[in-house]
Amino acid sequence: MDRRRFMVRAGTMLGTAAIGGVATSPLIAVNAAGAQALSKLSDWDSVRGQFNLAANKINMSCYWQASHPKPVRDAIEEHRRGLDECPSEYYEDNAPRLEAAVRAAAGEYLAARPDDFAMTESTSQGLGTIYNGLKLRPGQEILSTEQEHIVTKNALRFRAERMGTPVRTISLYDHSASVTEDGLVDILIRAVSPRTRIVAITWLQSVTGVKMPVKRVAQELERINSNRAEEDQALLCVDGVHGLGVEDFTIPDLGCDCFIAGCHKWLFGPRGTGLVWGNARAWKNVIPIIPGNDHLWRHRPEDQLSPAAWMTPGGFHAFEHRWALTEAFRFHMQIGKAKVAARIHELNTQCKEGLAKMPHINLQTPMSNKLSAGMICFEVAGLTPKQTVARLKGLGILASTTPPYKYEYARVTPSLWNTAAEVDTTLQAIHSLS
Repeated sequence: MDRRRFMVRAGTMLGTAAIGGVATSPLIAVNAAGAQALSKLSDWDSVRGQFNLAANKINMSCYWQASHPKPVRDAIEEHRRGLDECPSEYYEDNAPRLEAAVRAAAGEYLAARPDDFAMTESTSQGLGTIYNGLKLRPGQEILSTEQEHIVTKNALRFRAERMGTPVRTISLYDHSASVTEDGLVDILIRAVSPRTRIVAITWLQSVTGVKMPVKRVAQELERINSNRAEEDQALLCVDGVHGLGVEDFTIPDLGCDCFIAGCHKWLFGPRGTGLVWGNARAWKNVIPIIPGNDHLWRHRPEDQLSPAAWMTPGGFHAFEHRWALTEAFRFHMQIGKAKVAARIHELNTQCKEGLAKMPHINLQTPMSNKLSAGMICFEVAGLTPKQTVARLKGLGILASTTPPYKYEYARVTPSLWNTAAEVDTTLQAIHSLS
């Protein structure tokens, strides 16, 4: 089936959708009539209208870099204009307010103290900063898994090569589609040894779409830590990028010591933004890797800065992007975190159930919402993952393959900007690959 015939055929099934419903929405230019005001985000068509997405493509690769919704685009342009007109004056007049506003918005969204956030430019930068800055004594180790992203693996490898820190890696599963919460927790906790100082895991694994039961892991580690001296307690560090902007959660809900995430994926934040949150126990055990400049806008002596302030890499950044991150948090909160999570899970359930019915598809992501979120990994019989993605692209559907892992699969990521009709069209396309 060629792309033109496929899109014409798919177009006959499109309708409209509202929050809470399962109806579908047309493939139209989402910016044709201009985006509605943030206060009018009352239905999913209004939400979709905030994005300048190409009308002739179905974007099923939200995991990569987000399209900016209108409030974020507008904020970027406002700050860019001010910085272009008089950069030093705009920074000096606005940086304290805007930097504080970003952290306040992150704190409100995640129910955390604003002063416990360091700002970064990506998940990778945050992971590198934390895993290379954590203090370990001789004889202590880092425990991680085979299912981690290549950036986590490399950050830990660089530390091991530079400092000689032992990094022990275990496999959480062989067959991702059949994992259980009990099984994941049991395998990880049984691997914790008296030498384990850092437990480095990912919340939602981009290799298979498996969602780790982080809260249960944190509870088990707290039980172990209750019998340890403070300097030997295991710190739980979580790469949370594929849960941020997907799940309805707060930092206390997870119970981890350190949460690291980019903000330019599911949160729809400006490209090149990220954050690191740490509790008091975590920040006390991290040494900065890159000197910071927070004293320039906090207007405090360096010895009065909070520990997290030291962990924001210094230098001059794309401030128009960082400062516009406030609007991304507001965008999600205006829609409602619970509604966002419910919508993404609804679309992903629709997609997984459709894939599970196809005999030529090997679904790798668990069906349960407790063990998965916004990312679906699968195999098509007779095609490599790259061939699958290329064939879908030819039909106007943008999918992706997993990064270099032990496994390689094709992926789709039904997101807040997608419709139920687009999911159906994507399923039709995958079915046509048989």
